[in-house]
Amino acid sequence: MSTSEQLADTYLKGAADLRAAVAGMTRDQLTARPVPGRWSTLEVICHIADFEAVLAERMKRIIALGDNPLLLVADENLFLEKLRYHDRDAEEELALIDATRKQMARIIRRLTPDQLQSTGVHSKKGLITLEKAIQTATNHVTHHLPFVAEKRKALGL
Repeated sequence: MSTSEQLADTYLKGAADLRAAVAGMTRDQLTARPVPGRWSTLEVICHIADFEAVLAERMKRIIALGDNPLLLVADENLFLEKLRYHDRDAEEELALIDATRKQMARIIRRLTPDQLQSTGVHSKKGLITLEKAIQTATNHVTHHLPFVAEKRKALGL
């Protein structure tokens, strides 16, 4: 089991890691799809920004509501299809990720060990602890970083 401080530090680091991964890319490079069948880098950024809100809301529901609140599933493909990712601004999306992670890291740092073991009921995955919800949010950026690196490589960056 991790401490609240460790969870917050690791969670917060994801925003900086994502910024570093996309640093120096032009709008054309961000919207390019150099790997067939894969999202563009901008689509990855927007996906992460949209799901930061979803994942933060899940954590907040467990913290604030107690008694196994319902945590709704979200469909990433519907978000991609309906939310016009290529019309969005990468810097705005990164700023949103930064702000969400800073806010949640401040909240996470104050959690007690007992709070970390509080649970919510995910509508698809079932019972999850707050600690697991934090780790899922943390790992979301880490999961997508290799895809950004793959696109950079394909673009010769």
